[in-house]
Amino acid sequence: MKSKALVSALALLLGASAAHAQQEVRIGVIMPLSGPVAQIGIDAVAAMRTAVEIVNEGADLPLALAKGKGLAGLKGAKVRLIVADHQGKPEVGQGETERLINQEKVHVVSGAYFSSVTAASSQVAERAGIPYVNGSSSQPALTQRGLKFFFRTSPNDEHFTHVMFDFMKDFTKKTGKKVESVSIFHEDTAFGTDSARVQEKLARDNNIKVSEKIAYKAQTTALTAEVQRLKLANADVFLPSSYTSDTFLLLKTAKDLDFNPKLLLAQNAGFTDPTFITTMGKDAEGSITRSPYNADLSARIPLIERVNALFKKHSNGRDLSDVPAREFTGMMTLLDAINRAGSTEPEKIRVALTQTNIPPDQLIVPYRGVKFDATGQNELVRPILMQVQKGKYCTIYPFELAACELVYPAPTWAEKAKM
Repeated sequence: MKSKALVSALALLLGASAAHAQQEVRIGVIMPLSGPVAQIGIDAVAAMRTAVEIVNEGADLPLALAKGKGLAGLKGAKVRLIVADHQGKPEVGQGETERLINQEKVHVVSGAYFSSVTAASSQVAERAGIPYVNGSSSQPALTQRGLKFFFRTSPNDEHFTHVMFDFMKDFTKKTGKKVESVSIFHEDTAFGTDSARVQEKLARDNNIKVSEKIAYKAQTTALTAEVQRLKLANADVFLPSSYTSDTFLLLKTAKDLDFNPKLLLAQNAGFTDPTFITTMGKDAEGSITRSPYNADLSARIPLIERVNALFKKHSNGRDLSDVPAREFTGMMTLLDAINRAGSTEPEKIRVALTQTNIPPDQLIVPYRGVKFDATGQNELVRPILMQVQKGKYCTIYPFELAACELVYPAPTWAEKAKM
């Protein structure tokens, strides 16, 4: 009898221990926390921590997951982020993803900003049968690989580039100034190469001449020859795709050589880095970048200001910007799926992700919602264009969402010097 009682007690103890162990959902996060875009990665993680705080602690927000403490679908289970630095290197991202899955035993993975790192790390998760949610990588090919466990909540470069060319058409209708030529300038990793490919195709589709198409080595130390070619081409619109350090170098070189594009339409990256305006100062004026988010949308999306107040607690007082807003959206989407799955089993989470249908009033970005197509791409995305005006980003397109009028042509370097 004593033996049976001992066995029963042991079983109960083990059962309680297992139940307790299940009260934690482990999410592996890989971001660039060192190197030239470290601030983006740091802010992205802060945004993810904001999402986790809302779920774990509850919040006075009109969000379904903010009503209680923990994930209701898992009986109040708390969420823990396990964060790794991929340093902007695909091979490091691959290794860190393997470590997160095999050693840290994470249930899902989220990352990784750099499209090249996302491509490598998500393959590791796919082989392991672990869901991978991406909030901010824009290479179109990421959702064209036939992966079952990969999901992206944000727009890709095709969405962003389409909004650029839609803007050019509407700009012509509004001003009567026809866009006849563009110059394409891009770094040589997956992000820049895919961006340029789509831009060239859309230029051709819209009967716009490509005056120059220049590829350069990422994180280069000199762009003099390239900017001289751009200046000589003198296209109506300049289309750069560059990460942070290259963006700073590009504008410095353009200033030195007095290259003054009338319209600069950038594929975010360096142009939406949290340090862009503070670093470039008035030299940033007039730059236009695509984005899925801007703070001035808060008049239409009141949730922005309330989430931003929580975010600032995790970001040393910094405000939400492009990438952290997207990563917050990606993390909230992932947590919603885990909650509906009612489980940490990867297959159940994957199925829940395929059934996602988040309405726009639950978002801080101007998407029409979150709903994944058969490839894992959110089919309800909606990008915007914003221009640096008076030291701030101001939404200028779509015109129905605009907070400011477009400044055209962009101020010259001589004009900026007088500001």
